[in-house]
Amino acid sequence: MGWYVDKFELSLTDLADSTVVAYLHDVEAFIKWTEPLGLDGPDAVDRLRLRRHLAFMATTNKSRRTIARRAAALRRYFGWLRRRGLLPTDPSAGLSAPKGEARLPRVLRPDEMRPLLDPPAPPDDELAIALRRRDDAVLELLYGSGIRVAELSGLDVDEVDLGRSRLQVRGKGSKTRLVPLSEPGADAMALWLEAGREGFVKADSPAAAVFLNRRGNRLSPRDVRRILDRRAAAPTHPHALRHTFATHLLDGGADLRVVQELLGHADLTTTQRYTHVSKERLRRVFDETHPRA
Repeated sequence: MGWYVDKFELSLTDLADSTVVAYLHDVEAFIKWTEPLGLDGPDAVDRLRLRRHLAFMATTNKSRRTIARRAAALRRYFGWLRRRGLLPTDPSAGLSAPKGEARLPRVLRPDEMRPLLDPPAPPDDELAIALRRRDDAVLELLYGSGIRVAELSGLDVDEVDLGRSRLQVRGKGSKTRLVPLSEPGADAMALWLEAGREGFVKADSPAAAVFLNRRGNRLSPRDVRRILDRRAAAPTHPHALRHTFATHLLDGGADLRVVQELLGHADLTTTQRYTHVSKERLRRVFDETHPRA
């Protein structure tokens, strides 16, 4: 029958690049695990085999988080096969795995934010100035609006409403939501669109894309990571800016439901982890500053 991994990859259009890579690795690792068992395709896999595979991972000291992701990848893969009519039933339906460890999101400190949002002036060079304008807009959106990197990369010009200081972004599952632009974010976006973007446009550049790289292609999540690598004083993942956005809103008294809507979380419990971050921050400030702590 074959495993259809290449076609499965083409179906993962709603996931971040890093998630696609992880899911493909998980599916291919499972296929490799089945080779000694003589299974030549997904039609030979049953629920018991899947459960034994997850149990095998536990015996090799894989973390609970890794096992949980493997289970999610297999559910996605076998569910896709079933929907395509390549399997009569889905052996992964209801497949459970231990939840990953509850790690609190990393929130950037003020001394980490300053070099990102207020770096030294660029050299008096046309390209350096244009790059500064683009990078300023990218980082102001990630922190000031809290959008995901994939949402920023996919942003189109007609989804930017500078007059009303807001964006329309396409999130997970192709769901759209309106997100406000901060004042610095709106200013940075206006400067980039009016006096920066045109210098990056090539003959084959996507006309709709807001952010372009030097080759004239749509800015990718990897390009965004390079921007942070250039500016950050220490290794920083782009998602840390989203975490910081959410935590600072809650620290300032924002309602949890509002933060959920701004982040585009389908489940409130996903947003609630930021309340734990806020409590941790409050406790740390108390311990560090109160004389009787």
